[in-house]
Amino acid sequence: MEILRIAIHFGLHIIAPFFIAYFFFNKNWKLAYILMLLTMLIDLDHLLATPIFDPNRCSINFHPLHTYWALAVYIGLLFFKRTRIIGIGLVLHIITDALDCLWL
Repeated sequence: MEILRIAIHFGLHIIAPFFIAYFFFNKNWKLAYILMLLTMLIDLDHLLATPIFDPNRCSINFHPLHTYWALAVYIGLLFFKRTRIIGIGLVLHIITDALDCLWL
């Protein structure tokens, strides 16, 4: 069961952005994919936690960049063409981490 959780988690972090980039940003899909992958940098806030990694900890509302307030900002990015790809990547990241919390 744990292997399934890990596969889904990383699949949504790495594979889902590829399909979103390819099908919705087909002209610039490579750039869109790279930008969405770069949104995983919000996981740097895990460095503020002790321990840094805990497989049984829900990231949502624990880490500063994984709060509902941050999610509101990420959703706001969806409304502007210049920040839309970043917004999609960030919102997908939070959704992925929230789904991961359901397994705990």
